[in-house]
Formats: sequence, structure tokens, C-alpha cells
Amino acid sequence: MASRRCQFLPEWAPQSGVMLTWPHPATDWAPLLDRVEPVYREIAREILYREGLLIVARDPAHRKHIEAVLAEDNGMDLARIRWALAPANDTWARDHGPITVLGDDGRPRLFSFRFNGWGEKYAHDLDDAINARLAEQRLFTTPMTAVDLVLEGGSLEVDGQGTLLTTTQCLLMPRRNPGLSRADIEAALIQHLCVERVLWLEHGHLAGDDTDAHIDTLARFCDDDTIAYMSCEDPADEHFAPLKAMEAELQQARTRDGRPYRLVPLPMPAPILNAEGDRLPASYANFLIINDAVLVPVYRDANDTRVLADLDTAFPNHEIIGIDCRPLIEQFGSLHCITMQLPEGVLR
Repeated sequence: MASRRCQFLPEWAPQSGVMLTWPHPATDWAPLLDRVEPVYREIAREILYREGLLIVARDPAHRKHIEAVLAEDNGMDLARIRWALAPANDTWARDHGPITVLGDDGRPRLFSFRFNGWGEKYAHDLDDAINARLAEQRLFTTPMTAVDLVLEGGSLEVDGQGTLLTTTQCLLMPRRNPGLSRADIEAALIQHLCVERVLWLEHGHLAGDDTDAHIDTLARFCDDDTIAYMSCEDPADEHFAPLKAMEAELQQARTRDGRPYRLVPLPMPAPILNAEGDRLPASYANFLIINDAVLVPVYRDANDTRVLADLDTAFPNHEIIGIDCRPLIEQFGSLHCITMQLPEGVLR
């Protein structure tokens, strides 16, 4: 009988819950709280229909506030929420939350990589300490291992079959892991995340994205041979050339058994600008896969309906649910960025 091998679980693997780090007045969300908290509440509701929810609150008073916000939805089962207390610089759980790998023994293992504010662009000391605080509160069934490598969950896409998809712009950015070469980083990914090969994309970036081209804004595995990706058909749009170059890379990529991937292009929404005139990174690829559903960011755009239909085809066994994420992109991220899935067997 073949021995079990460790595995970096894909997002569609069964989940025990999803982690949300809730915004508060000491974050950059302060002027937007009245608009962004209803988005968090809607996401929380859809998650709680299907699995557990871990909410990280700043302190006991913040937890009480969040409970009041959630109680505005009478249909939400608040008893299913696990609570953690930890101060935070910001709320991007995808990048400061723990990453789960299934060990050789079939048990989940949590890894806490370093978070340095996307290459020291922003304050990050509190966010970098969140995982340790969660471990202290005994929320998980398994210990957490700290890894001395800067790595964000938004930069990683896996197919569950040993393939990891990422971008050179992000992982090779010098202010993340100075002194480490592409070969060094690839070896670290293979060692810690139990993958067998890394597919690197050299092209693709969204205006307004300050993560240096996180893969979860650009291209996502829907299953082990299907990739949904951001596409631009307007030659006058600033994204046209880089996304066409990324599309060509994806067309050349092959599955482990040598087949081309089935590609699902997701159109760009029309440009959305903030009050200062900056274009915001509205990405349909920033969806979250949960048990039996896919939560898809929509932007009150003419392409919303088309994208939901295309993803319905890509995920035939999941309910496709659009979530209005216009408020989220005001802080230059979207739905996937504020969440971190916790696979089955992780939450107590």
C-alpha cells in the first residue's frame, strides 16, 4: 500500500471554517466602517450557513460591537462563531492568517509565515503577531509552526495535486526576502508547503494593487485542470498588454500530466476610481471557495452577470453567490483578501 504524502490543500477541500479579522477605528477602514461592515456581515452570513467562522476582534469591546453588527441579521447563528482577541494593524487575513498543509499522517498542520506589510509598505507589527496570539488562545486542534520566510497567502494558488501557481513580481520582490534567489524561494515553497512544482507567471498586474501582483487577483484554480483568470479585451485599457501576456503564459502552461489547462477568462469591470482619482483593483478572480459555494466579488458593473454565469460553469457543484465589494476595494483589496479558509479538522 502506497504511503500517504503531505499535501497543500486546495481551497475547495472541505473546510472547518473561515477566518475574518474585523475592521476597527484604528485601521485605515475608519472613515469607511459604516459601508464596509455590512459587507463583512454579508460574507459572515454566507459562511455560517455552511461552516464555522473565526472572527478576530481587537478587544472585548470590539467583540461586543461586532456582535451587535451581526445581530442586525436575524437569521445568523452567532453561537457557531469562534472568537479570538488580537490587536491588528489591518484586516487582510489572507496575508497574515495561518496556512494549512496536510501532513504525512493525514492531520492538518498550521504554518505561520512572516508578514512584513507587502515589502514594508505599511505598518505590520501587530498583524505579524496575530497567528501567535491565535495559537495561545487554543483555537486550533493542531500546533502552529513559525517559518522565517515572508510569505502571504494571497500569493499562493494550489491545485491539490502538487502544483503551486504564483508570480515573480510578488515573491521575488527584494524587500520581502532580501538575499534569496528564485531558486531559494522555490526550494522553500517545496519544502514547507509540500508542493512538487512551481508555475511562475512573469506578467500581469492590476492598477491599484499594492501587493505586487498577488496571484489571487489574477488567476485562480477552480479544480486541478481549470484556471479562471482576469482578461482584458480593450486595447486602450492599461491592463490590455500585461494581461494578454499573462494569458499567453497560461495558454503555454501544462498540467502535471502534460495537458493544457482549461482556461476561463473573466472580463475586467469598467474602471472604478476613488475620490483621489486612483483606479481601484476590482478583480473578479478574488473569489472565495467555501463548502458548497463560491463567494464572488461583484462591483455593480455590466460584467457582473457574465462572470457569475462563467463561474457557475467552472464550479458545477457549488452555488455561486455575488457579494457587492465596492466598499472593500476602497482599501485596494477584495473578498478573498480579507478571508482565510481553515480546512476540515483545524478549528476546535
